[in-house]
Parts: sequence; C-alpha cells; structure tokens
Amino acid sequence: MYRLSCIHCGAEYAPGEIIYTCPKCGHLLTVEYDLNTISVTRDEWDRRPLSVWRYRELLPVTIKPVSLQEGGTPLYHLERLGEELGLPHLYAKHEGMNPTGSFKDRGMTVGVSMALQLGMKSVACASTGNTSASLAAYAAKGGVPAVVLLPAGKVALGKVAQALMHGAKVIAIRDNFDRALELVRELCIKHGIYLLNSVNPYRLEGQKTIAFEAVDQLGDVPDRFVLPVGNAGNISAAYKGLRELEGLGFIDRLPMMTGIQAAGSQPVVQAVRGSLPEVVPQTNPETVATAIRIGAPVNAEKALTAIRATGGTAAAVTDEEILSMQRDLARKEGIGVEPASAASVAGIKKLVEEGAIDRDERIVCVVTGHLLKDPETVIKQCPSPIEIEATEQALLSVLHL
Repeated sequence: MYRLSCIHCGAEYAPGEIIYTCPKCGHLLTVEYDLNTISVTRDEWDRRPLSVWRYRELLPVTIKPVSLQEGGTPLYHLERLGEELGLPHLYAKHEGMNPTGSFKDRGMTVGVSMALQLGMKSVACASTGNTSASLAAYAAKGGVPAVVLLPAGKVALGKVAQALMHGAKVIAIRDNFDRALELVRELCIKHGIYLLNSVNPYRLEGQKTIAFEAVDQLGDVPDRFVLPVGNAGNISAAYKGLRELEGLGFIDRLPMMTGIQAAGSQPVVQAVRGSLPEVVPQTNPETVATAIRIGAPVNAEKALTAIRATGGTAAAVTDEEILSMQRDLARKEGIGVEPASAASVAGIKKLVEEGAIDRDERIVCVVTGHLLKDPETVIKQCPSPIEIEATEQALLSVLHL
C-alpha cells in the first residue's frame, strides 16, 4: 500500500491522482509506503536476480512492468585510483551499463509502467539528453507516443541519436533546459500528457534501486554515497530508498549523501556550503558535462534534506577536473563514462585534497552514463589515429620497435 504525500505540508493524495507537485502548497511529492504491510525478507530479495524489479515490494507498479532488463549494473573496486588517492575502499557503480546507457532507465521502467497503469496515452519530458534517450526507448517498448524537448545545440549527439532512433518526437528549443522543463510541464498539465521528468515522484522510485543494489553488492552500507547532481533526482531517490531499507530493518545506518556539481552549474553546492535554506537558481549554467548543466534543479529541496540529514556534503569540480577524471577512469580502471559521470569521482578527489574525507571510508561513487553517450567530447580530448602506409616497416616505425 502506498500514497502520495507532500514533503512540505504533509498533505496526502490518492495514488491514482495525476499530479506532480502538491496542489495545496506547490512543493514536491513523495511516494510513501506502509512499511508495516511489506512482508518481504532479505532472503527473498537475495534469491532474485539483481535488477530494478528485484525490489518490487518497494515499487508502486502493480501491472506487468515495461522493462528492458534494467539494473544489475556492476560495482567496481577502483584499486589504482584508490591507491593514488589513499582510499583503499573506493568503488564505482557503473550505471552506464543499463539498456540505454544511463541510470535514467531505472526511473523510466517505473515511470512508463505507471503511465500505463494510470491510463495515460502519451508521455513527455524535457532533457539534457539521457532522459530523452531513456523515455524514447521505454515508450517504444510500452507502445505509447513520446515527446521530448531539448535545449538546441546543448545535447550530446549520442543521446539525440537514441531519442530519434527510438521514435520520439524530438523538439529542440532555442533556450536552456530549465525553460524546456517549464514548457513541457505546461504542455502536460494542459493537454493530458504524462510528465516523466524527475518532478514526477513515481520516476524517482525506480532510481532509488541504485542504492539498494550498491548495499547488496557491497554487503553492507557504504560510509559515503556520492552522486553527480543535475536536477538532483538521483541523490534524492537514493536517500529515500535507504531510509526505507532502514525502516524495514534491513540496514541500521545511512551513508553520508554527497552531491557533486560542475563549477559552472552549482546551485546545490552553493546552498550547502553557504548554509542557505534553499537553492538560488543559476540563470546561465555552463559546463562540458551536459547531463548536469542545470541551473534550477527541480528536486533541490529533497537533495538538501538528503545531504544535511546524513551529515553529507557537496562539492564543485571544474570542467578540467571532470575531463581529467574521465580519462583516468578509462585509462587506469578500464571504465568508460561520459563527463557528468566522472564528476562523482572527481569530487571525491577534490574532497580528499580538502581534507574532508576519512581515508578509511567505504565510498561508492555512482557513475551515471556510458562513454559513448558523448563521443564528441571524447574525440576532442584524444589524439587522432595514426595513419600509415600498409607496410610492416611503417608499422614498426610508429611503434618505435
């Protein structure tokens, strides 16, 4: 059993209502379960394959879900990078190994399933790229039309290609993501289209399973859980899910929730480090990490609660630090991620340099999207292939043998 509840005024709403924020006060909604009615045991979960739907008792979907076999992503021990940073227990959970190459698939399997469960006939989102790719794929699987709004010229080519190939109606606006989100919310509310940005509380339910899996793979609760922050849905979802595990008695403590943003797009960091009661939006966010180029994160209120309630922190990293860590993850650990993904590990390096990390901490960094999501940024960083004549002598000469 579950219900929708306002995180600010506490007003409650039936799960069948098509609302995204509280009609009474305008604040965000969350999905609340009656944990006393959930009878699943840890042994039951452990007997199921590692995936989003392993945890179905803590998800709102009651129909057969629209699934592409999402979740079950690997948790890597970053041995070489950890040794360099003096962190022997540093891990990366690679969400780029999901079906469309990002963590968004966890939210979309639940979100599109809920659209069908609620009788909605079409779905839409605004996106910096990954959300559009994921929505398009899951809408195609579910047999519903999808509309996506993108900021023109600000989305990595790999992500646009996915949205187009999966058949979504892709519309590029001559403005930024925040304006795209305003437009798509108006569209959905006025025309009965189901909104699947992270303001939709059901979508975040799928994303919380990142934290569930990390706990299961590690065999315990990490001391610190680190995520890149754009619209702030992921860090909010992970915190909510961990609190539910605690409420069920499956864990006995919470990790320090730690959010990392790009220096050119850091409203959450400024609120945390400036001890501000709420986020002050940034009007012109800019960073090479397009997935987190968001100046007015819709889930900021939830994210600040997650960070502050767990004694966590937030940090900003420059584009140079992000790209350097992207290269290090690829060349030292064999893990290929898009720039925004590398922000989480780059942020840990920054916090180590600031002396803000206990070196014995067990740290899980979520790396959110695959390397091939943004091939243009990769190519700009790397030397061109060496072109030679097709002879053994020419080959040996470039290899200096």
